[in-house]
Amino acid sequence: MLKLRRIGVDTYRENVAYLSRDCPLYRAEKFQGLAKIEVSKNGRSILAVLNIVDDLQLLPRDELGLSEQAFHQLGLPEGETVTVAQAAPPASRDAIRAKVLGRVLSAEEYEAIIRDIAANRYSKMEIAAFLIASASFLTTDEVLSLTRAMAAVGNRLTWPDRPIVDKHCIGGIPGNRTSMIVVPIVAAHGVTIPKTSSRAITSPAGTADTMEALARVDVDPDEMRDIVSRTRGCIVWGGRANLSPADDVLISVERPLGIDTREQMVASILSKKLAAGSTHLIVDIPVGPSSKIRSHLEAARLRKLFEFVGDQTGLTLEVQITDGRQPVGYGVGPVLEARDVMRVLENSPSAPADLRQRALLLAGRILEFDPRLRGGRGHERARELLDTGAAARAMSRIVEAQGPSPESYALGTRTRDLSADRDGVVESVDCYRIARIARLAGAPADKGAGIDLFKKVGDPVQKGEPLYRVHAAHPTDFRFATEMAASDSGYRVAAAA
Repeated sequence: MLKLRRIGVDTYRENVAYLSRDCPLYRAEKFQGLAKIEVSKNGRSILAVLNIVDDLQLLPRDELGLSEQAFHQLGLPEGETVTVAQAAPPASRDAIRAKVLGRVLSAEEYEAIIRDIAANRYSKMEIAAFLIASASFLTTDEVLSLTRAMAAVGNRLTWPDRPIVDKHCIGGIPGNRTSMIVVPIVAAHGVTIPKTSSRAITSPAGTADTMEALARVDVDPDEMRDIVSRTRGCIVWGGRANLSPADDVLISVERPLGIDTREQMVASILSKKLAAGSTHLIVDIPVGPSSKIRSHLEAARLRKLFEFVGDQTGLTLEVQITDGRQPVGYGVGPVLEARDVMRVLENSPSAPADLRQRALLLAGRILEFDPRLRGGRGHERARELLDTGAAARAMSRIVEAQGPSPESYALGTRTRDLSADRDGVVESVDCYRIARIARLAGAPADKGAGIDLFKKVGDPVQKGEPLYRVHAAHPTDFRFATEMAASDSGYRVAAAA
């Protein structure tokens, strides 16, 4: 048996084990690198991808190293002795091969694939093959099967009330932090809205990242139920709840590959909502030249797919197509976005009007799900709750119930303004480039990093007038962001007529 050793390497949602090439018990020739092994002791076991180590100072001959995720999942103390065996091939491997060859898979085959992915029985290379094959061709029935299979693995939250409402934006628009305004409006009305949100993967901030600038978001399902029972709402990180865990594994592979098909997007979003116990959902699809969806025809097709899967899974779902031509609000990055959210909730004169209007639109649509509210009064009721301060008070209750943030976050002190190079009018703002610059500045890892926008589409500008300000905490991040912004600010200014 080998002694267990924790290796401080974050392998990002992949279990990795490390074995010395000179191990006296297990010959490296038998356990080849990148093979799958099973590590076990006293009924506990995990599957992991094996890496072979040649440096005995890094890993002694009688030890088995585990990456951070693998060590945490196995749950045994360092120094415990474990056994190693070749892992049996996943039962669903033939189904994945069939998909690679272009065959339509059954619901049972998707269930088997998703169970094996969630159990870490596949390497990232194998998952990539499945994703690429699925990106090439998925029928609507396959999207439905994939959604159901993903929702069935992991936790399923249940709630005593009805309806359980939620709102989701497909993303791609910086600063679009409407959920943090919608949730307190809906909770103030008395409808239950337990919002589980993601952290950013390739964007400058996810809702959980921004909410963490105000309150703790890493809560377990029991805490979440207690918070919702007291406040009617929450805004927490969904990863702790273990909802549709296979989706998190798939995302960890598809994002670096740049794969984000409409079919996989629908399965990803709706599986999470079903697992979270939602009964009613509003989906926000922004449309714009630099957003994920770039035409109204494409948005209409995506809406039909959402509606089909929603109908078949018993989810009452409506799609709202919104303006995605530019960032929403003024801030891009957690601290700046949290500032905008609180200004809207507090009815500040400096609150971004577009963020307020969009949040009211979506909150109004959600309130229409309440059978106690007369039809057509959703938007009026949402505005009333915001204007009277009821939504702000609901947000205060949610923040208090979730508890204070683990640390205090300040705005990045390294700043540079990007200015207009001519007189004129802002013609367009590239959402993708603004997001890239904010991320290079350090967001969301540094919550105070990001971009503070001064100008929006249609605003007049003079040469030398600032368009936006880059905030960063670290000199390297600051250099990367400002160099990219200097090469192309993401703004297009048309000459004045």
